[in-house]
Amino acid sequence: MESPRKRLDRDVLVTTALALADAEGLTAVTTRRVGQEHGVSAMALYRHFRDKDQILDAIAERLLSEVRLPEPDDRPWDAQLHGALSSLLTVLRPHAAAAGLVTTRILGSPSGLAIAERTLELLAGAGFEVEQAAEIASQCLCSMVTLVVTEPGGGRAEEPPARDDAVQAKRASLEALPAERYPHVVAAAAALASCASDDVYYARGVDLLVAGIRGVRTGAHTPAV
Repeated sequence: MESPRKRLDRDVLVTTALALADAEGLTAVTTRRVGQEHGVSAMALYRHFRDKDQILDAIAERLLSEVRLPEPDDRPWDAQLHGALSSLLTVLRPHAAAAGLVTTRILGSPSGLAIAERTLELLAGAGFEVEQAAEIASQCLCSMVTLVVTEPGGGRAEEPPARDDAVQAKRASLEALPAERYPHVVAAAAALASCASDDVYYARGVDLLVAGIRGVRTGAHTPAV
C-alpha cells in the first residue's frame, strides 16, 4: 500500500512537469522523470497520469487556466482583443518550451474554451463571419505561441551563461556574413540574435497582429491572389 508520505498531489506533479519543461525542454517530461523528482517510480503517477501525453495535456491546461482575461468593457473590439491576446502572452512568455502545447489543446479544457469564446465573441462583434472569425482566432493563438518560441535570444532551456554564449555565437556568425551581399542582415545582427527589450518585442508583436486584423476588417488589406 502506498505510504501517505508518498501520496502525490496532481497539481504538484504538474508544477514539477512544467518546471522540467522550462529547465530542460519537453523531452525531459516523462512519467519516470517526474516520479524521480518526487522519489517515486513512474507507476506511482498512474493514479493521475497514464503516460507522457496526459502530463502534457495537464501542462497545457495549467497554462490556459492561468490566463486572466480582461472583463468586457466599452472600448472598441480591437482594443479589447489586444488585451485578451496580451493576457495569454503574459502566461506563455515564461514557458517557451511548453507554449506550443496550447495550440492543439485549447479547446480541450474549460479555461481554453473561455479564451476561444471571448476571442470569437470579439471578432463576431467586429463583423467577421463565423468561418472568418474561427480562422483568425486560430491564427491569433498560433501567432502568440510563435512570438514566444521565436523570441530572438529566448526560448532556450539552458542556464543563463549557456544562453548568453549561444546569443553571442549567433550574433558573431551573422556579423561575419559578407556585408556586400547581406548588408541589412549584418546591420541587424545584434537585434536578430537577441531582443534589446523583451517587453517592446512582445508589445510590437501584438500591435502588428491586431493592426493586421483591423486592416482586414476595414478592407485595407486585400489577400494576394
